[in-house]
Amino acid sequence: MKNAGILITIAASLLSASIASADAVKVGVLLPYSGVYAALGKEIDAGFNLGLEEFGKGLDLEIVREDSEADPGKSIAKARKLVLQDKVDVMTGIVSSAVAGALRDFVHGAKVPLMITNAGNNSVTGAKCSPYISRFSFSNGQINRLMGQWVYDQGVRKVFTLAPDYTAGHEMIDSFAATFVAAGGEIVGGEYTPFRKTKDFGPYLATAKASGADAVYSFYAGGEAITFVKQYDSFGLKANMPLFGAGFLTSPLYVNAEGDASIGVKTVLHYVPTIDSAINNSFVAKFQSQHEGRSPSEFAVAGYDAAHALSLAIQQGATDRASIAESISKVSFTGPRGEVTIDPKTNNIVQPLYVYETVKKGDKLTQKVLAQLPNTQDDVNGCSL
Repeated sequence: MKNAGILITIAASLLSASIASADAVKVGVLLPYSGVYAALGKEIDAGFNLGLEEFGKGLDLEIVREDSEADPGKSIAKARKLVLQDKVDVMTGIVSSAVAGALRDFVHGAKVPLMITNAGNNSVTGAKCSPYISRFSFSNGQINRLMGQWVYDQGVRKVFTLAPDYTAGHEMIDSFAATFVAAGGEIVGGEYTPFRKTKDFGPYLATAKASGADAVYSFYAGGEAITFVKQYDSFGLKANMPLFGAGFLTSPLYVNAEGDASIGVKTVLHYVPTIDSAINNSFVAKFQSQHEGRSPSEFAVAGYDAAHALSLAIQQGATDRASIAESISKVSFTGPRGEVTIDPKTNNIVQPLYVYETVKKGDKLTQKVLAQLPNTQDDVNGCSL
């Protein structure tokens, strides 16, 4: 998969291999297909493929996939190959914020459009923004900003925060804390745990318990989220200190691995598969039909919407790097998560957010939507496009 160029022509909602034509738009997909974030990369790719099937009918596309391994150094090498050797017209993917940061200057200098489908570092659509970089996932600040007021409105007055000690952890907690304090709440303490190294959260949970907080607000993702949610439950905190956080804490992609420990945790995301709309219900049904009944996650919908946006750009006549970048920055449509636009001031996505509680129906864990928060638009934050 890593080094193969695959030409795909979409017809009758199927992707079929054919011989590349001179007019094909070449798309470089840079995702982690191996390593710690492999599950996320494959989920984004699954959503991207489904989006091409649905929205790219009749388009002449050549897809070149590369494995980023979520490694900044390797990702730069792979991006150089895609741009300089494969001569792609547009790139999509990127899970790790560190990879997004490392690629920014190369992408900007090469003037090749990049559609980010996960990495949330604020700077990529802030102080380090580029007219060639657009985001179809979230920014770390955007996900958590409105939760400060929402948590306060639930009667919570004192919060202890926990997150991993890297950029995303700090940005997510900072965004929540600012609005929670502005609403009248108090951050009574917090810890940043060693990223990818913390196996025992016991000492941090003990500090949280002794802090006098009413609740804990947290961000973890992937394997760390699974471990944290399980230990939070087994430590006995959940009954007296409700757990809130960014929705990656209980992502539909891996919530089953957390089991009953996830029940009652209330978090916020830009997408959950239980959003009740005709468009989302159709998306969920199609995804489930291709994945043995498994529902899509926030990672899948980012890939799906990126494919939608790219298809719209090409259908409107964009076929080279400059025209694709310009067209994508003006895209607007309604997708599974709701109304989606790209902010022309930052190239960051504007989208609704959903507060949800993990609940159990029968023997299955699912997401109960508690509130839909307004479409959120980031401040310019130093961006000049």
